[in-house]
Amino acid sequence: MSGPADSIEIQNVVASTGIGQELDLEALADDLPGADFNPDNFPGLVYRTQDPKAAALIFRSGKIVCTGAKSIDDVHDALGIIFDKLRELQIPVDEEPEITVQNIVSSADLGHNLNLNALAIGLGLEDVEYEPEQFPGLVYRMDEPKVVILLFGSGKIVITGGKRTDDAETAVEEIVERIDALGLLG
Repeated sequence: MSGPADSIEIQNVVASTGIGQELDLEALADDLPGADFNPDNFPGLVYRTQDPKAAALIFRSGKIVCTGAKSIDDVHDALGIIFDKLRELQIPVDEEPEITVQNIVSSADLGHNLNLNALAIGLGLEDVEYEPEQFPGLVYRMDEPKVVILLFGSGKIVITGGKRTDDAETAVEEIVERIDALGLLG
């Protein structure tokens, strides 16, 4: 039997790293084919990898944010490509720069329509934001794991703020248990 936890899909992994030195982004934009640098619109240089698909936001400070990856392995692979490109340009990069996962965004389907008005009351107003005139989803802040879950009337949910891949699974199991305990699942 497949349950809501089986429907979890990672949509985006955001991670950060750094190379510990300042960068000349204008020169880097010239030397790195395919790089986008438009400081009037965004202070960082954007470099996209194709396999895996991800975007690296490279800042003057040497900090790098990787976004758009679909897994933690993809983050490491994409950043490995970036590090190699920088090394090819004679920019010193440590052998294994520390990479920190900042946020994992996942989606899942609870398989049932949800009564968001009843859920807003049942889950406790201190942990819930629900203003259907502003946003169609209910925002539920969970303490353990420390994530935010967006619940929609269709039963679809988005889990954001996770740091590990199993945070989404734990969150889905927990929210299903809470909704079921309220008698509001299906």
